[in-house]
Amino acid sequence: MDDGALRTAVGARLRTARAARGLSLGALAERAGIGKGSLSEIENGSRNPTLSTLYALADALGVPLSRLLAEHPGAEVAGPGITARLLDTATDDHGTVEVYALALVPEAVHVSPGHGPGVMEHLLVTRGAVRAGRSGREADLGTGEATRWPADGEHTYTALAGEPAAAVLVIRTPPGP
Repeated sequence: MDDGALRTAVGARLRTARAARGLSLGALAERAGIGKGSLSEIENGSRNPTLSTLYALADALGVPLSRLLAEHPGAEVAGPGITARLLDTATDDHGTVEVYALALVPEAVHVSPGHGPGVMEHLLVTRGAVRAGRSGREADLGTGEATRWPADGEHTYTALAGEPAAAVLVIRTPPGP
């Protein structure tokens, strides 16, 4: 799926989720803390949202990020210091599991806001050194090391040692109401 097709798919998924919850464009923009014009451009597929913007929208809608990415393996989104590529997603009676490949830029700190209650993140470093976890309680990890944390609060990711880093991130979201 090329960037244009992905933007269109993300916009359509976003519009459908917003309508299903009976939210106006303005109401969702306010809940997510983004501009109404920006949200309109994202829904129309004319704007490439950042990772932080998509997470804010997914959280405001109560859906996993992968749902907005059209559950399409290979879909990539980026933000300051980070690129996330969706590898796989699965949903069943126990919730949703999303698997992402992360690429981290040296020394840039990516701050992610908290996700919904019960969401857990599991991170395995596949190259380099990374500091990640809940803000104030991050773990320093080398290649082959892993950590996990409740993702209902702010958390961060940083490549250390002045080198790019790579990791696999698994996000477990419990079933919604």
